[in-house]
Amino acid sequence: MLPVTTEVATTIEEPAPYHRTPKGETVLVVEDEEALREVTERIFTRSGYQVITAANGVEAIAQATAHDGEIHLLVTDVVMPKMLGKEVARRVRAIRPDIAVLFMSGYAEPVLASQGRLDAGVTLVDKPFSSAELLAKAGQVLNGHFPGFSTIRHDDRPA
Repeated sequence: MLPVTTEVATTIEEPAPYHRTPKGETVLVVEDEEALREVTERIFTRSGYQVITAANGVEAIAQATAHDGEIHLLVTDVVMPKMLGKEVARRVRAIRPDIAVLFMSGYAEPVLASQGRLDAGVTLVDKPFSSAELLAKAGQVLNGHFPGFSTIRHDDRPA
């Protein structure tokens, strides 16, 4: 039996989901699972991002090298065959030093943190993720790094 109280129950409000309006930024998605890569591409494309995809780290490096315009965000799986996401990020950043990075994984955070490999400031989205979760994390990363881009026209800047 529970004790009787005269206090009123309080409702805990869920935090409002983070929302950011994309301005045409380009996202490079690196995911070895084809179905997840396609879903991630669709989520970003439907939300107004330009998307480039790669099935592995080697392809990602080739895409980062060959792409003519800016690439604003690298979204990479942490655990992939041939090259781990951390190495993909390091090598892509060598080509494009201003790129923001968002890691995605179903189990990497506890593993990486316990091995001391999850760097301070690293952003990770856990799989499976919803469209809202992925877009919120991507928006937070982009807002933290990119107040504006040379190839994207903002409403508050002259044309």
